[in-house]
Amino acid sequence: MTTSSLAIFIVSSLVLLLTPGPAVLYIIARSINQGRQAGVVSAVGLSLGTMVHVLAAAFGLSALLATSALAFNAVKLLGAAYLIYLGIKTLRTPLPEDTQVEAPPRKLKQIFVQGFIVNVLNPKLALFFFAYLPQFVDMSAGSVATQIIFLGLIFTGLGVVSDSLYAIVAGTLGGWLKNNPTFVKLQRTVSGFVYIFLGVTTAFAGADSKS
Repeated sequence: MTTSSLAIFIVSSLVLLLTPGPAVLYIIARSINQGRQAGVVSAVGLSLGTMVHVLAAAFGLSALLATSALAFNAVKLLGAAYLIYLGIKTLRTPLPEDTQVEAPPRKLKQIFVQGFIVNVLNPKLALFFFAYLPQFVDMSAGSVATQIIFLGLIFTGLGVVSDSLYAIVAGTLGGWLKNNPTFVKLQRTVSGFVYIFLGVTTAFAGADSKS
């Protein structure tokens, strides 16, 4: 990968990871109810579950490229469209009447395992990586699977750091976040526009690379 492509990927990933979404709300719930350590353990469990989907995307997309480069490019464009769809869907999702973030108390080992399972069994996460990671793959730069695994490792590493920061902050602020409806409304709006922006920009970038 070129330095500029890698930089764009890192910045885009940081924007996505720092935007409060369902995983962040889950980590906040753990941190509020059981403290910062429980939140950090949740973040690590979720991240390891994420890597399962990264590996699946890497080998699945590599096999697709072996069949047809045109099909791979089509997946990139469909992926950009899916990101835009996620943004619109997020913006249209009604806010829950009860905005309190809750999670039943568990032991740290149970919290880790639950976080791992939650992400492994999340089909939306599989679709997300199938849509997101190919946008930054350069087919002339070598193995597609290696590039995707490399990108996935970076994304997961950044995720552990950003999610752990959320855990520390949420564990410190505690009840204020738990009872603040403005936070829930803001995370929905910001998440929606981030997905749409990323989908539009990667779609045009993909079109330029093929011209």
